[in-house]
Amino acid sequence: MTRKRYEELTRAGRHRVVAGVLLRAAAAVALLVVGYYLAPLDRPLDTGTLIEFLLALAVVGAVIAWEVRNILISDVPRLRAVQTVAVGVPMLLLVFASVYVQIETSQPNSFSETLSRTDALYFAVTVFSTVGFGDIVPKSELARIVTMSQMLTGLIVLGLVAKVVFGAVQTAVARREGAADVRPTAPGRDDTQQPDARADRRSPTPGG
Repeated sequence: MTRKRYEELTRAGRHRVVAGVLLRAAAAVALLVVGYYLAPLDRPLDTGTLIEFLLALAVVGAVIAWEVRNILISDVPRLRAVQTVAVGVPMLLLVFASVYVQIETSQPNSFSETLSRTDALYFAVTVFSTVGFGDIVPKSELARIVTMSQMLTGLIVLGLVAKVVFGAVQTAVARREGAADVRPTAPGRDDTQQPDARADRRSPTPGG
């Protein structure tokens, strides 16, 4: 027995589904933010820091890939896509904010002002959104390299990842609509092979 599509649910059922998606996304983001503020980011920069940064980006990519797979098999692909974006983007921003904090800790004056964790997160958001207020500016070479890498990553997220996510939504919706068009026949009945009873009735012939 297949589950109902979102469009087939009652109003109360839809509200429950939407609330569940929003609560899961909010809980995931809250855990990420708490982890960001509690993580030990005052360590000196070294090769291990670079490896951790690359691994963190790989984890973000793996999470998005996993969510795309879930979108394809979801009964509510549009809501699943909202959850993917709502969790994936903050995760990416927190990764770069963490690097900015470590740069500021290990190399003071790398930015135009001293960055707290909140300042670093604010700067990561402004870079991602391409707002560029100019109140915080990277000054050291390393800070500028990381900032440029975030700009490029943001373009990839806005372009390629968005296309993949919404493409998965379209595929899942088309699959669900195609499955809904299939109507099962009664057990033991095959309408395509049953002859028309009227075809066996022979009309009387003259003189017959």
